Amino acid sequence: MYSKVLRRARKAFFDWKRGIFLFVQKAVLMDASAMDRALMRMAHEILERDPQGDIVLAGIVRRGVPLALQLKENIEKITGQAFPAGALDVRPFRDDLKDAPAGPFCTEMVSVEGKTVVLVDDVLYTGRTVRAALDALLQFGRPKAVRLAVLVDRGHRELPIRPDFVGKNIPTSHKERIEVRLPVFDNAKEVAILGIAE
Repeated sequence: MYSKVLRRARKAFFDWKRGIFLFVQKAVLMDASAMDRALMRMAHEILERDPQGDIVLAGIVRRGVPLALQLKENIEKITGQAFPAGALDVRPFRDDLKDAPAGPFCTEMVSVEGKTVVLVDDVLYTGRTVRAALDALLQFGRPKAVRLAVLVDRGHRELPIRPDFVGKNIPTSHKERIEVRLPVFDNAKEVAILGIAE
């Protein structure tokens, strides 16, 4: 199931319509080892917060999906138990796209009724993607609780949304970008900060 989710997520792109800028890399902030350590720490924190283990991991398409699957693997290594994970394509629920996005959509979720759901994404910025994910999630039941895990929190929130589990806090300006590069999409595993070329 999860290889199918990744294949479909790989094809899902957001039409941001923010203009064309040339970004250049300024620095690599996390290498593969640092990302793995952060994700293992986050897995322990998730279990400490919900020791009963009634957890569903929901990766936000696109890059949240492989991160959710790695968290799932980490949690299963720690506990020796299987945990469900799925993918949420939030494009139909976004409020910052001028035109209705065209399908097909890549949602692959189990029921979340009465479960603790951990939404997983790569970067938390304005909070609008997470707001859309909350709307998308309610199609699959009424969860007991919803928590948010992000690899990078870069600040600049526009909505009152705060992560519960964070890999790394990285202060940025609006003119900078954070790229979480993953093997399934980029043939690399690192977090980089980019700036607009002068």
